[in-house]
Amino acid sequence: MHRMILGVVAGALTVGMAVGFSQNPDKIADRKENQQDRIAQGVKNGTLTPSETAHLETREAKLNKEIRKDRKQNGGNLTNKQKAQVNRQQNRLRNAIYRDKHDGKNK
Repeated sequence: MHRMILGVVAGALTVGMAVGFSQNPDKIADRKENQQDRIAQGVKNGTLTPSETAHLETREAKLNKEIRKDRKQNGGNLTNKQKAQVNRQQNRLRNAIYRDKHDGKNK
């Protein structure tokens, strides 16, 4: 019984890891799209000023340029270190979007 449970758990972990690795390349693109949608929503509902929007868009463009450059240097892929750095930068941008949308300048 104990071996059967371990086998099921090991199988589930293997499938979970395979799914996680197959989705990882799209994670950066998904977050980029999500953040663009959040900026657009802020513009539409008036929670972002034009200057805040311009600043956020500039930061997003710089990050996208950096990702393209890193991928070009590595044959189309990012190293694990670069992925971690991009994740940190996307987190900072996410926080900046939140702060700008909730700073009360427009409402």
